[in-house]
Amino acid sequence: MRGAALTYPGPPPVRALKPCHIRVHPGEYVTVTGPSGSGKSTFLNIAGLLDTPTQGTCLLDGTDTTTLSERDRTALRGGRIGFVFQSFHLVPHRSAVENVMLGMLYNPAVARHERTSLARDALVRVGLGHRLDAVPTRLSGGERQRVAIARALAAAPSLLLCDEPTGNLDTATAAAVLDLLDSLHQDGMTLVVITHDRAVADRGDRRLHIKDGEVTDVQRRSPNGIRAVSGAAEPKGATPCA
Repeated sequence: MRGAALTYPGPPPVRALKPCHIRVHPGEYVTVTGPSGSGKSTFLNIAGLLDTPTQGTCLLDGTDTTTLSERDRTALRGGRIGFVFQSFHLVPHRSAVENVMLGMLYNPAVARHERTSLARDALVRVGLGHRLDAVPTRLSGGERQRVAIARALAAAPSLLLCDEPTGNLDTATAAAVLDLLDSLHQDGMTLVVITHDRAVADRGDRRLHIKDGEVTDVQRRSPNGIRAVSGAAEPKGATPCA
């Protein structure tokens, strides 16, 4: 993001996100923290091309998304970005495979005949090869979140955005999901994870903190753990993913 900000029209107008300059490296694991109402979801919506900033620009793999038509933005979002939400958002009467296939409907790069095999491969990747035909009501919370992650991964996006992915899970199940995210990161996936949990936040390579719509600090992992970096300067030397 280059000076990206979002103001909702009034009266009175509400500035949900103040101008921010954030660069996410390909393959980086970034976590985002902040109190409720701070602007975290607005940040995620802009990064995920769900909202268009009212100021500044947002680039994805070098493409200025703010200049695209809504149709082109939808196609880019469907092909390059995966979403994982706290509430899973699975269709209850559809099998795990069918739920994952539904996530590819808006990806123009995936042919219809490819969806089933891609969905099966994604479920195997997240450890659910034995639950392909199970419906969500027959799955545990952790299994449902794994289906949601498989749905996000099936079309090989370049960016995975997670909004409180462990918020509805017990401690042991949450740890298993976080281990899965760690594994995806080790495989080269770019991750941006919003969380209220400090332990979750500390798992990333870098942590952003948002308060009152402003990125107030940037923290990066060092050999000794997490260290604070003053200001909100963006990392150098990489093409921005968001």
